[in-house]
Amino acid sequence: MKLFLSLSGVAMIVILGAFMSIQKKQRVIFFGDSITQAGVQPGGYITRIGQLATQAGSAAAFDFVGAGIGGNKIYDLYLRADDDVLAKSPDVVVIYVGVNDVWHKRSSGTGTDADKFVRFYEALIKKLQVKGAKIVLCTPAVIGERTDSSNEQDGDLNLYSQMIRDLASRNSLPLVDLRKAFLEYNKQNNTGNKESGILTTDRVHLNDKGNQLVADEMWKVLKGI
Repeated sequence: MKLFLSLSGVAMIVILGAFMSIQKKQRVIFFGDSITQAGVQPGGYITRIGQLATQAGSAAAFDFVGAGIGGNKIYDLYLRADDDVLAKSPDVVVIYVGVNDVWHKRSSGTGTDADKFVRFYEALIKKLQVKGAKIVLCTPAVIGERTDSSNEQDGDLNLYSQMIRDLASRNSLPLVDLRKAFLEYNKQNNTGNKESGILTTDRVHLNDKGNQLVADEMWKVLKGI
């Protein structure tokens, strides 16, 4: 009788352990700048990803967390990764940065040179990987929405986006190519060659359509993780 009770208890522990394992949510932390800071607000891209997960019947599988701070560049992310990301025990970290590294070169003279951008980005990847987090990289979308390559910083933005693509390839990481997605969308929908108002409010920050496009592109990757 005692043996039966003992075996029953073991079986119950195994069943409960399996159930808890199945129910464990994947914590996804979105790590970035003001675009990500706004992403947790109503209509923001992180909120919309949550809605997409709900529509897909996957809401119980994820815990979506925003960790964006306005004005941040790649070295800011590296310096606050321990406190703002790793301390929250992420399963997945989505790195969405690069706009300020390019934009601030002209606007305030405090951007990030290309070689330093790659070194800090690589160091950030390694810091997160040591703790076992899965990582998703994203290219920066736009600094101006004109479709004729006349946005002042298109060249740099293309360069930094390619560096992120290369980082994803070298480290075998999934990539959300927002730069490509935004260029393609504007080519089809910005027939008036407007500077903003198609996917952004001010050439950089996202309007409703921009937030939805980012959410759609990120969800394509996240739902398969």
